[in-house]
Amino acid sequence: MSEVLDSRQLQAFVALAQHRSATRAARELHLTPSAVSHSIRSLEDQLGCRLFDRVGKTMTLTLCGERLLTYAQRILADMNAARQELEELTRWGRGRLRLMASPTACQYLLPPMLRAFKERFPEYNLSVEAGDTPAVVTALLDHRIDLALGLRPPPTTAVLFRPLFEDSLLFIVSRSHPWAVRARVERAEISQQPLILYSKSSLTYRLIEEYFHREGLRLTTVMELGSMEATKELVKLGLGITIMAPWAARKELEEGSLVALPLGRRLLTRCWGVLVAQGKSLTLAEETWIQICSSVCRDLKVVPPTVSSSSV
Repeated sequence: MSEVLDSRQLQAFVALAQHRSATRAARELHLTPSAVSHSIRSLEDQLGCRLFDRVGKTMTLTLCGERLLTYAQRILADMNAARQELEELTRWGRGRLRLMASPTACQYLLPPMLRAFKERFPEYNLSVEAGDTPAVVTALLDHRIDLALGLRPPPTTAVLFRPLFEDSLLFIVSRSHPWAVRARVERAEISQQPLILYSKSSLTYRLIEEYFHREGLRLTTVMELGSMEATKELVKLGLGITIMAPWAARKELEEGSLVALPLGRRLLTRCWGVLVAQGKSLTLAEETWIQICSSVCRDLKVVPPTVSSSSV
């Protein structure tokens, strides 16, 4: 591998090429003429070619010198631009925040959070990716994102979790479904219901499977969809039932097109929070983001609901 060129030697070379005088070049660089001459000799030795022809007091660039001057000016300009950009980024209120959240959180929780953050840090560069908890953990460990909003991962996961709120999962059915008409879930009918659920690779799906396994019930007919909106539309049409948090169907529940019913005598709760890579030092902006998340969740009242309907 070739030896990297010294930027100070390149500065001396460009100054000498412009002034054609070691004295004037030294004055510009706040060096002595001998220091400039030494830098040029060292650069010529490293490159293995002469950069200047010296005839008396006159200095002219050689062909090698002319070619190097083009590159040296470009390199020094790029270095100066990089320095200026980094200085801009370190100014108060400038920076970037790379976020990741579950598709459900991206749709229903993130918009007010992003709006509140932009009001406080208008010049911050924000980027958002959608991904479920396993993808979130991988992205954090690979340092592709800074913070994530999602469900509490398994305890062995090498990330930190700062809880925000808990919610409960409920059956969501169309208003014409027999359960909605009776305001009651029949336990014996649960296994026969066509169930529409989000991705089987998600942590929520695993929690649902574990819940019904403990209840001694097996979910046999499951349609997998990657969209909450599409799921709700199919449920409205009576093509199946689903299991989700009521805050993800607040509009439909309030207008009466969907009805929420309990899964059973026991609640199935999830814990949402902000995920952070272990050992990461949080910036003021990142701490502010977590505070905003907490505030927005309180305002949206995404907490376990009270459902009056009974279940066998």
